[in-house]
Amino acid sequence: MTRFIQEIDRSHSCGALREADEGAEVVLFGWVASRRDLGGCVFVDLRDREGVTQVVFDPQASGEAYGLAGQIRPEWVVGLQGKVRSRGANANKRMPTGGIEVLATRLEVFNRSAVPPFLLEDGVDAREELRLQYRYLDLRRPEVTRRILMRHRITQRARRHLADAGFLEIETPCMVKYTPGGARNFLVPSRLNPGQVYALAESPQIFKQLFMVAGFDRYYQIARCFRDEDLRGDRQPEFTQIDVEMSFAAPRHIYEVVEGLMAAIFEEALGVKLARPFQRMTWAEAMGRFGSDKPDLRFGLELVDLTEIVRRHDGGGVGMLKDALASGGVIKALCLPADKAPSRSEVDKLEVKVKELGGLGLARARLAADGGWTQSPMGKSVSPAMRVEINRAAGAGEGAVLLLQFGSADKVHSVLGGLRVHLGEKLGLVDKIRWELLWVTDFPLFERAEDTGAVVASHHPFTSPLPEDVDKLLSEPLACRAQAYDLVLNGVEAGGGSIRIHDSEVQAKVFKVLGISDEEAREKFSFLLQALQFGAPPHGGLALGLDRLVMLLTGGESIRDVIAFPKTARGQCLMSGAPSGVSDQQLADLHLARKG
Repeated sequence: MTRFIQEIDRSHSCGALREADEGAEVVLFGWVASRRDLGGCVFVDLRDREGVTQVVFDPQASGEAYGLAGQIRPEWVVGLQGKVRSRGANANKRMPTGGIEVLATRLEVFNRSAVPPFLLEDGVDAREELRLQYRYLDLRRPEVTRRILMRHRITQRARRHLADAGFLEIETPCMVKYTPGGARNFLVPSRLNPGQVYALAESPQIFKQLFMVAGFDRYYQIARCFRDEDLRGDRQPEFTQIDVEMSFAAPRHIYEVVEGLMAAIFEEALGVKLARPFQRMTWAEAMGRFGSDKPDLRFGLELVDLTEIVRRHDGGGVGMLKDALASGGVIKALCLPADKAPSRSEVDKLEVKVKELGGLGLARARLAADGGWTQSPMGKSVSPAMRVEINRAAGAGEGAVLLLQFGSADKVHSVLGGLRVHLGEKLGLVDKIRWELLWVTDFPLFERAEDTGAVVASHHPFTSPLPEDVDKLLSEPLACRAQAYDLVLNGVEAGGGSIRIHDSEVQAKVFKVLGISDEEAREKFSFLLQALQFGAPPHGGLALGLDRLVMLLTGGESIRDVIAFPKTARGQCLMSGAPSGVSDQQLADLHLARKG
């Protein structure tokens, strides 16, 4: 350790000094962000995690410090002592510390730096792969540092809020029993138990329910979760949840707690006060109006249901619409008003987007002054009566463009919902400074698997049905709704959860619908099912995606932006080289053999 640090303590961070500190003797430590020799004085921007301070080295103040300042280079680690003075008319209003500078009287170099492989500044034009390879340098860039600091503040505020609300922070195991189904697990071979494996927990789900059985009626955890899945911008093999569970809770109790938590987080992160209670919308309404179970409410452009209009007119002379009805399909549209309507060539490009979203094509019509449909293959065949009624229902006037989809409800909603989001961004409809939070409720309890057609749980098999739907479990399972809810933030799922089944008879009916035998249930969930026999209280909870939430609040484009050491899309750590090979001896210790 240098004598400088032994003799003198740091007095301020590099982001702390203001004009009120003028005249103060200060000691700063940090990294050289830049150095400018202006002939007579050397100016250095000194950076630490809290910000940047301009430092002046003047030979009149200290010849020794001035001489050493001429040698230092970017990213050298230094300590200095000096006096704060005002910059007056030369203040830099873009910097919080821009009103002052420090006239240095002492300088010590703690460590030199090699030339970094890229500039450590905001907006740097460097490949992400290179930045991830040198992530410890990338973390020095102010925009990355700010995101990590914001993550810390959000996490600490969440902890304080939940603790004040009576929640206990309790850890759950990361290494758990493997159970088939759900997300793909990472497996960990057991050296002490040959031929057996642990699974890395994809969530604390079962264990947090056991806390409710144990009587810890309010639990939370900043939980690490692991899933061996294909990756994308909002998915990593390891991620973090703010996990919450409550006993004696109906959905409204969960909403109240989470809304309070989100309000605390927004106040901490952005100084924004959220209006409560948040909006609520059933899954059926969200899909019907927006084609999505996570609708972005910052703009309109809602779906218009034309199904009954077309039915009343028996297709209205348009064969493809009549055929869609005959096959049990729906007909819906988006209406773009004249001032936002795309050109004919732009509509053609939208058809390409529709095909990317899984649609077969894009039916369209542009309204003439008399309400007629132009630039449309339906224009000549559609009956005037149906055309008038559709125009009225869509609120379409002269110059407006109708974009239609027809077929199965799932396909129509998927295509138009995706097209709506695309158009919202493309046409500048999204209000970027608004925060819209929404509870989407009453999801389907079951759905059909696309590959097998079997009835499967939409969430997990312990999700409780709505009380009024319990009697339909065995007779109309696909009509049953779940006491499940998602929190949606600006069109992104921020979190989700449900009320759990605590009644053994209801659980048995759900297992029967899913085709889960008693033997299979015992194999997958034995210790949870056993625990539920010993006085399980009604309970439910929710998990918020911490990485995704921080990404949204800091304006990041990927959760990689807010994770200190993220993996690539192939699950690799370019910095450390993980995953890596292992020796034959290591495999032998785990009772494994190398394939081939």
